Amino acid sequence: MDKKQIHRELQFKAMRSSGAGGQHVNKVSSKVELTFNIPESEGLSDREKERLLLKLQSRLTKDGALMLQCDEARSQHRNKDLVVKRFFDVLKNALVVPKKRKPTRPTKSSQEKRLKTKKRTAEKKASRKNPDLDR
Repeated sequence: MDKKQIHRELQFKAMRSSGAGGQHVNKVSSKVELTFNIPESEGLSDREKERLLLKLQSRLTKDGALMLQCDEARSQHRNKDLVVKRFFDVLKNALVVPKKRKPTRPTKSSQEKRLKTKKRTAEKKASRKNPDLDR
């Protein structure tokens, strides 16, 4: 993953933010929308593209573009920085390959310990029963 190349491929669009904010919100385009087209990216290898398309399937458009928005701050520049940071976090998390689990066997001592506690519990419960007077 070539971060500088990917950063050059990002497309930004500024728009008016929604919600309360008085007169200022009606005049300033502070909301930032980031668009990144995964299949056409040159900063990602084919394997990385495959993984991203699979992992981020629910967040992509039909043509494989990832879109993120940010309108948390009042400044367009701050929103742009926040959305870029969030974008790289999403990419990094999607590209993580989970470690393969190696099946292990329980140790002999742990098996013996388990059987001992089972035996002790069974004896405890058996001692709670009423005595058998027919004998």
